[in-house]
Amino acid sequence: MARYSGPRLRIVRRLGVALPGLSRKSTQKRPYPPGQGAQTRRQKFSEFKKKLYEKQKLRYNYGIGERQLRKLLVMAKNSREPTGEVLLRLLEQRLDNVVFRLGIAPTIPAARQLVAHGHIEVNGAKVDIASYRCQIGDEIAVREKSKKLDRITASVEAPALRLPSYLTMDNGELKGAVATLPIRDDIPIQVDEQLVVEYYAQRL
Repeated sequence: MARYSGPRLRIVRRLGVALPGLSRKSTQKRPYPPGQGAQTRRQKFSEFKKKLYEKQKLRYNYGIGERQLRKLLVMAKNSREPTGEVLLRLLEQRLDNVVFRLGIAPTIPAARQLVAHGHIEVNGAKVDIASYRCQIGDEIAVREKSKKLDRITASVEAPALRLPSYLTMDNGELKGAVATLPIRDDIPIQVDEQLVVEYYAQRL
């Protein structure tokens, strides 16, 4: 499944939960699903639909495709720790997400673009792969030639989310680091990861 490139707020309204990685827009004006009659129509959630929606929350918030999410789920399943928690940790460790959580970009799509265009370096070397997995001790910084970009300075001045516990950030130097591995409390969206695991249980 290709990466979504349509109206982002529409997805947020459909799933009924804030997805800060996807969009900074609020559903306050229209806190109901898109579509004609959505304000009065009652949504019926089957067990399958509940699991599907939880999976979609991760896909859209982190901006990854179905194949990528399946791959991460398999990796998480092969670990000795709870599968759902490991899956969330792997998603948080992606470079595009780390750049977003450091406040360098307003959303994950914007962070992915910064990475792809060579504005970000890890441990002093340019890395242009959004799925690069950051490890403890990694230093993530904006390249010297990119520090004056308006979109970066604007985002740093007004970050979308608070800095998570697993990261440190020097706003003056536009440089951050991974201090520890992400924990469950660092996840910025309301999601039941166990339902995601159950969704894939018969599909792997």
